[in-house]
Amino acid sequence: MRLLRVAAATLNQTPLDWDGNRAHIIAAIEEARAEGVSVLCLPELCISGYGCEDAFFAPGTQAMALTVLEEILPYARGMMLSVGLPLFHNKALYNTCAFVADGKLAGFVAKRALSGDGIHYEPRWFKPWPAGIRTKISVLGQEVPLGDVFFDCSGVRIGFEICEDAWVAQRRGAELALNGVDLILNPSASHFAFGKQAVRRRLVLEGSRAFGVSYVYANLVGNEAGRAIYDGDALIATAGKVVAQARRFGFADYALVSAIVDIDLTRVLHASLSSSQPRALSAPLECVFVRFDLPVIEPHKNEAAVEEWELSPAIKEEEFARAIALGLFDYCRKSRARGFVVSLSGGADSAAVACLVALMVRLAVRELGLDGFAEKFRHVEGLARLISEREVIAALLTTVYQATRNSSPVTRDAAAQVARALGATHLELEIDALVDAYVSRIQSALGRELEWQRDDLALQNIQARVRAPSVWLLANLNSALLLATSNRSEAAVGYATMDGDTAGGLSPIAGIDKAFLRRWLVWLEKGGPCGLAGIPELRAVNVQAPTAELRPASASQTDEADLMPYEVLDAIERSAIRDKRSPREVLTVIRAEFPNYTRHELWLWLDRFFRLWSRNQWKRERYAPSFHVDDESLDPKTWCRFPILSGGFERELHELKLELARAQP
Repeated sequence: MRLLRVAAATLNQTPLDWDGNRAHIIAAIEEARAEGVSVLCLPELCISGYGCEDAFFAPGTQAMALTVLEEILPYARGMMLSVGLPLFHNKALYNTCAFVADGKLAGFVAKRALSGDGIHYEPRWFKPWPAGIRTKISVLGQEVPLGDVFFDCSGVRIGFEICEDAWVAQRRGAELALNGVDLILNPSASHFAFGKQAVRRRLVLEGSRAFGVSYVYANLVGNEAGRAIYDGDALIATAGKVVAQARRFGFADYALVSAIVDIDLTRVLHASLSSSQPRALSAPLECVFVRFDLPVIEPHKNEAAVEEWELSPAIKEEEFARAIALGLFDYCRKSRARGFVVSLSGGADSAAVACLVALMVRLAVRELGLDGFAEKFRHVEGLARLISEREVIAALLTTVYQATRNSSPVTRDAAAQVARALGATHLELEIDALVDAYVSRIQSALGRELEWQRDDLALQNIQARVRAPSVWLLANLNSALLLATSNRSEAAVGYATMDGDTAGGLSPIAGIDKAFLRRWLVWLEKGGPCGLAGIPELRAVNVQAPTAELRPASASQTDEADLMPYEVLDAIERSAIRDKRSPREVLTVIRAEFPNYTRHELWLWLDRFFRLWSRNQWKRERYAPSFHVDDESLDPKTWCRFPILSGGFERELHELKLELARAQP
């Protein structure tokens, strides 16, 4: 029986924050040493940060990453360590992991499969390392191996699958298994998306079983660079069983999870598989022999505890609350903003944004304590003197209701109730005089009256735009972030006023559809995240039909009357944009999904969607940065690219219209 204590650390890193990233790495190493860890896996590119983007090309970035690696080496004495950094070699940049043994650099493993879909853009900066190739590189005054290698440490063989290497059909782990590798380390920077943790878990479990190894998976945690949120997933599996896993969505700078694995046991189990056909001899250039004496470990029972909230039937609602709360937490402190301002309309979107800020405080204080929270926000003057969550929320969240003559008492009261329930600092402003001043000036310039029948859209938009300067002023006065409140469903069809409800430096809910958001608010009203109380006052929001309240009350304006039912809109968006279906194919899909609507209704809504989608790409290009929460994002900078100018599906829609007309009885 040969036992080995292995560990994975999750790190909350920031691109190009050399001292902060170094401090988190060293703290994780020190905790691992205190726990008797022999092998520690750190996340991908954790020295430089994963999201450096074009700064990866800068020679200064590459040089500083090596400098920080050299500074880390002395702290790794007595253990084996993997740490990620960009490495330049032969006019090419590679995404690598340095393998360190007893404080000495043993070599670099280069990533073979680069992630270039969706939110990831690795092929822009890095080159994929060719399979089976090994060379040497001179760094830090020594010559070490670089490439497709694994390591033999006192007879224990250690190999790497670096993030995407494990997600492709021809996994690197299969080759490592043929070479008798005992332990696979997977340093990753795998962004959060709904349901993705289950996929990761299967990859780790199946890797450990099929390859006959113990498998250590380490991921980033937090909002690293602005848009992507990392959930801090870390897993250790051996022989097809998870033996340790990290707590997800933590607010700490780092977290460590460790377990004792039996190297001999995985060897025996793999030997018993009749389908396993290992190589009799390893290729001599693939294995790097490292002199390192592994300590003797006493047997220990591993436990893989699961957080209570991860067992909730409302797992998507839980993940959304915790992911956005963590994203806001890191965005605020890393940008050194002193809080948030939200234009609280009394409707669903702005209520959700305000609630997410309050959840940020509640969840973080629950984990860190008031003192720990204040330490994270030490740039906010006076926060350390506050003695309750509500006082912290009041200090960090300002909401403002801006009324016109078209606003109703219902939304004014709903906004006040929600703000009071959250503990926000709430203001009310009357803006009719500002709207009238703009309208009067334009009327004088044009020499005519503006009328609702003729000038409907312009009169709606000026009300939304007039609200923006006041909330920007409040944000500037508070040195705070103004949060935009538009959702993904609105973005799809451009149902938002540019420089109005889209005004802000960050758009927390722009990645989520309106139908889910409304369900989430009901969930939050009636219970909310595990361990926290619900917010019953949200009932004042949830009983309303969504409305912009920009037309006179007599118009009885609602969002769905202007557009279509949100569930239909979201279904069309998924089919047309995510699944890339033609208008004819989309109509077939939604007719099956919504038999309660007539073919004529569905055709009108489909036609409206495609036309509005095509006309409003320019708006999506201008939205404030948003958080990525699922693989249906419309963010043109990270996920869904579409031309600003296009033919607008005119031919497809015309042909479909004629076809439907011929089919009429």
